Amino acid sequence: MAMRGITIFEFESLVSDNRGETDKAVPSAVFTWLESECLRQSAVDETSWLKLTQRKGQRAVQVTSYVGVIRAPNGYQIEVLPKIGKASDIDQTRKQLIEMLSCLYEFRHIQTESAKLAATRMPLFEVFIREFLIATEHVVKRGIRSDYVLNQDNLFALRGKLMISQQLSKNLLRPDRFLTEHDEFLPNRPENRLLHSALQRVLSLSVSQENQRLARELCFIFADVPESTQIRQDFQRVRLDRGMDYYDSALAWSKLILENQSPLTGIGNNNAPSLLFPMEKVFESYVERNLAKSLQLGFHLKRQAKSQHLVEHTSKLWFQLKPDFLIQDKSKTHLLLDAKWKLLDPKKNNGKEKYQLSQADFYQLYAYGQQYLDGNGDVILIYPKTDTFYEPLPVFNFSKTNNLRLWVLPFCITSKKLIFPESQYIKSLFHH
Repeated sequence: MAMRGITIFEFESLVSDNRGETDKAVPSAVFTWLESECLRQSAVDETSWLKLTQRKGQRAVQVTSYVGVIRAPNGYQIEVLPKIGKASDIDQTRKQLIEMLSCLYEFRHIQTESAKLAATRMPLFEVFIREFLIATEHVVKRGIRSDYVLNQDNLFALRGKLMISQQLSKNLLRPDRFLTEHDEFLPNRPENRLLHSALQRVLSLSVSQENQRLARELCFIFADVPESTQIRQDFQRVRLDRGMDYYDSALAWSKLILENQSPLTGIGNNNAPSLLFPMEKVFESYVERNLAKSLQLGFHLKRQAKSQHLVEHTSKLWFQLKPDFLIQDKSKTHLLLDAKWKLLDPKKNNGKEKYQLSQADFYQLYAYGQQYLDGNGDVILIYPKTDTFYEPLPVFNFSKTNNLRLWVLPFCITSKKLIFPESQYIKSLFHH
């Protein structure tokens, strides 16, 4: 059974296939659902991952800066990949996205190389399902843990504690029966119930024969474990006893599957499980992990600093300033950095287009530099490296009255490295 779906990139628009379009067209029922999602978002003022637009005079819906998988209620899948991958192979782009997602806390359990290999033959949604199945298979191989479960039963033999008052009321005329309360060592514990429920859910979602086969095998192994009837409560009851750390990965995946929503966008309250991630957040996490690895000994990367405010008013601090990253040692902040998921074009360097840089971003970095660096030092805007933006832009000096400099630097997603300007001070903070 092949996947019913389509692959697009960020900011591409979709139209209904009943209007004669073939390029980026989806079935009319799916298009109607997407339109209703646009209206629902605007009604409740949610973060907009989808918006109404027009293409060639026809109604269309456009995915914004989110990546991952949109799954319509009828099972149709829309795979959304980063716009930076438009010029390269789709499989390669999918593998690169998996590498980036592994930097998110919610996807820390991705076995990156295994997932990237799977990405060459299946879409993202099936890759995520496969990762859950592999993690659950690992649990089975290590052994499904049992626990003592308190049971009450009317037995033919005395077992455990006799419930005297109930025995007298229910078994007065049945001397051959014993109403007892006893412990049984069973696999019926919340961790196993959640895994079984997630396996059953995967069986209904996956269209990959490979995933279906493995899911059925694992469901058979969990046959003696009831499914969870209180998913939220069971997650709260999870207790990974000593030696049960091998459950961690499978439970993390089951949480994504059973909660039926993306960990970052809250999509999914429509019986259409989707996994969508704001690309700005994905890029920021990817830059964070790799920058931290490249620092010289003695320096550390501080994420989301929030010790400074823009103004003081009536003895109160207003408007907290939260740069993405600070590079510090024990006594000093040396560098301030912000990551932006936007494709720059250095060829557009006239007075109007200004490399497609945002004036608001410059105001923001100026405020950060004044408060965190006392208006003296270097602040950096990081953008993804592209075929046109592959080297640092000339330095920006804020004014003649202070010594605050702003650098615009490319970050190479493939090599996982920041491309440095001709500043010995900045270079001295990093390995090369």
